[in-house]
Amino acid sequence: MKSLKTLLAFVLGIMILGCQNAAYHSKQTQNGVENSDRVTVGKVQKGIKIGMSNADVVAVLGSPNIVTTDDLRRESWVYDKIATTASYSRSEGGVFLLLGGVGGGSGAATTSQRTLTIVIKFDENQKVRDFAYHSSSF
Repeated sequence: MKSLKTLLAFVLGIMILGCQNAAYHSKQTQNGVENSDRVTVGKVQKGIKIGMSNADVVAVLGSPNIVTTDDLRRESWVYDKIATTASYSRSEGGVFLLLGGVGGGSGAATTSQRTLTIVIKFDENQKVRDFAYHSSSF
């Protein structure tokens, strides 16, 4: 009888450890995969400085999405990034051998979005004269 209780506790423990919701699964998978080419607020704060050349900006952030000029023909570059993450997990469980076919399933889904807009303004010599950024997550 003691060995049956131990076996049942072990099986239930494995089933509980095997169940995780979509938010947890999404966080675990995103934490393990970091893209070094991804444009982030940290890259802007660390890499963009007043007075740096446009070539240096491209080296840090890559090519902009939009390039415009003002009335003095000075360029402004806009980086507009949107990321959507969707995660779905489904769990099927059952103790078919011990309890004669009892089983069940559950699922969970989560979706999140992040936006990052960066505006970099250059002077007449193609040097950064000003920059700003806005980030949101929902």
